[in-house]
Amino acid sequence: ARKKRIALAAPTGRAAKRMSEATGYEAKTIHRLLKYSPKENAFEKNFENPLEVDALIVDEVSMVDTVLMNSLLRAVPISASVVLVGDTDQLPSVGAGNVLRDVIDSGTVETVALNEIFRQAQTSQIITNAHAINAGQMPDIQNHRESDFFFLEADDPDLVVETVCGLCASRLPKTYGLNAIDDIQVLAPMYRGETGANNLNRTLQEKLNPNGQVLQRGDAQFRVGDKVMQIRNNYDKDVFNGDMGRILTIDEEMISVNFQDRPVMYELSELDELVLAYAVSVHKSQGAEYKAVVMPLTTQHYMMLQRNLLYTAITRAKGLVVLVGTKKALSMAVKNNVVSQRHTTLAERIRAGIVDEPKPGTLV
Repeated sequence: ARKKRIALAAPTGRAAKRMSEATGYEAKTIHRLLKYSPKENAFEKNFENPLEVDALIVDEVSMVDTVLMNSLLRAVPISASVVLVGDTDQLPSVGAGNVLRDVIDSGTVETVALNEIFRQAQTSQIITNAHAINAGQMPDIQNHRESDFFFLEADDPDLVVETVCGLCASRLPKTYGLNAIDDIQVLAPMYRGETGANNLNRTLQEKLNPNGQVLQRGDAQFRVGDKVMQIRNNYDKDVFNGDMGRILTIDEEMISVNFQDRPVMYELSELDELVLAYAVSVHKSQGAEYKAVVMPLTTQHYMMLQRNLLYTAITRAKGLVVLVGTKKALSMAVKNNVVSQRHTTLAERIRAGIVDEPKPGTLV
C-alpha cells in the first residue's frame, strides 16, 4: 500500500518550527506550503493545482484568518483529510474572522477538546492558573517557593519597570540559571506608555546590552548583541513576521542578524523590518514558547486588559511566569471577557452548506 502523504503547517514560522520540533517531521508555514509568490501576490497551490497530500494537519489555527483559511482549503484535494489544532481561548487572528471558533460552533465537524490536566501538569501553577483564568477565576498568587508562577506587587509604573528589569538582568538568571536575553521574554499588553514594550525595550537594552557597538536610526538604536524581531514577511531573506534573532555585526552599510544559527544581512534601508525584542506585545508572541515570561500588568493598560490576552501570555511560558503590577489590573484582565466581538456568519453558512462552489483558478 502507498504510504500516506501527510503535510504539517502553521500560520507563522515560529509555530511551524515548534511543530517540527515536537513531531520530528517537517512543518511549513501555510504560505510556504501553498507556494506564495510575492510577485503575483497569489498562491501557486490552489483549486486547479492542489496540494499532493492525503492528510493535512494545521496547528495554531486560532491565528488563521478567513481569507487564508479559504486559500488553504481550496488547495486541499477533496479526497484528503484535514485536522485543525488550536486553542479558541487565545487571541483571535489579526485578520478578519474567527475561523476555529466558527468551525467548532457549526457543529458539523468532529471535535475533540483536550481539557483534562494530566498528573505531571497538576504540579504546574502555570497550567492550573491558566485554566483558572480561562474560567474567570483569580489565579493562585501565593508565591510558594517551589512554584513556577509568581505575582510581584508594584503600584508605581517606575517600580514596575525597575522590577521587570531587575528580574531579567539578575534575579531570574541567578535563581534559575537562565540566559537573561535568550531564555526570558517580557510580554507587554501594549507598546505605548511607561510600562509598554517600547519603553521597556530601551531600558532592558541599557541593562542587558550596555556596551554593544551602536547604530542610530531615527529614534531607534541598535547594538551588536541586541535581541531583535522581524516584523514583516521577507521571502527573499527567508525571514518572517515574528522571527527573533540577535545582531551579530554592524558596519557603515550592513547589519547582520543571527536567526537560528543562520546569519541574515540587512542594508540600512531595510532596518524598518527590525525592532528591539527584549519586550514584545502579547499579540506578537502568539505561536511562540519561552522558558520564562515576565509580564507587566498595570491599569495604564486598561484598554488591553482582557482575559484572552492574559491567558495567551502565560501559556507562552514553558517553565516560569512572573507577573509584575497590581492586583486590580490582574482582576480587571480576569473579569474582562469582552473579546473584540466578531460577528461572522461562517458557522451558520457551514451548517447550511451555503459554501460557494470554488471556480477553477480563482483566488478569493
